[in-house]
Amino acid sequence: MSKLDRYLLSDFIQSFLATLLVLLVVSAGGVLVDLLGRIADGQVPAALLLSQLGLQFIVYLPLIVPMALMLGLALAVGRLYRDSEMAVLTAVGVGPRRLLRPVLMLVLPVVALVAACSLWLGPWAERTAQQQIEQANRSVLLAGLEPGRFTPLSGGGIVYVSTLGEDGRSLGQVFMQRPREDRFEVVSAQGGRMYFEGERRRFLRLEDGHQVEGPLAGELDYRLMRFAANEIALPDREKVREQDDPALRSTLALLGDGSLAAVAQLHSRLAPPLLALAFALLAVPLSRSAPRQQRYGKVMLAFLAYLLGVNLMIVGAQWLAKGSLPAFVGLWWLTLPLLAFSLWLYFRDGRMGRNKGKA
Repeated sequence: MSKLDRYLLSDFIQSFLATLLVLLVVSAGGVLVDLLGRIADGQVPAALLLSQLGLQFIVYLPLIVPMALMLGLALAVGRLYRDSEMAVLTAVGVGPRRLLRPVLMLVLPVVALVAACSLWLGPWAERTAQQQIEQANRSVLLAGLEPGRFTPLSGGGIVYVSTLGEDGRSLGQVFMQRPREDRFEVVSAQGGRMYFEGERRRFLRLEDGHQVEGPLAGELDYRLMRFAANEIALPDREKVREQDDPALRSTLALLGDGSLAAVAQLHSRLAPPLLALAFALLAVPLSRSAPRQQRYGKVMLAFLAYLLGVNLMIVGAQWLAKGSLPAFVGLWWLTLPLLAFSLWLYFRDGRMGRNKGKA
């Protein structure tokens, strides 16, 4: 590898990693807010916050990494024009087309990473996240009931558990308060257990306790009851996803499935690495700037082009799932023309640079 290639590759890598770090930090906020909302609704156990956050990052990497690659290259090449380094390189016979070697040395491994995340790691992360939620929701501890802590209930009210059994379902010394229309209930029990009804509904069965019922308006109409068993609804589990959901299936399994949903999911996994390659090649000609031109003026254009491409990919996948597009068309109508246009624009930029140097 020549000194020029090492210099350019080092510059490209540093710019790409810095951009990727910024995008990951920004994306973390959105993913975390969405996950906290699901936890607050009782759809995801709070104990799975970190593991679910990491798995969701893997799912979104095929969208984040191509953007970081394109913006990183655009900023790095734009700096070469800004600092007149490209003018010096062109003067010694090194035009924009000569950048292809160091660009591909960065782009090809990153595209391979995007392909691995899109075709393998992403579906694996989806399946693992769903399995964790399914398993955790069958444990009282991970469902949100922790010993020594007041836990809100669906529909209002709170519950306090003194001890938990080793099986994660049995309870000891339970206190619960909940509203009932214009009255309230206070329940205490010696023990209890969690059980399931169907796939989503969870209940606490309290045993050997007392229940006090009274008005909210401050009247004196109170009733005291002793019970052998009392059932309380917990927040419903997140809607169970079917095992044949295309988003949870492996890419190899989708290849043999001709259903519309499977075809749409397959093409939505094949598109990200091709889009990453196309937008990475577009970043070099879009970064060209004259000495007095606004710095990084075309970076925003590249960013908008990427957003347009990703939105077209999402809409195209929806069209495939609905049958609005033939299955054999897939998303090739988007990826192949964009890749061809990127190659044409890149090599046209190199030829223009060489002609200007001869003049």
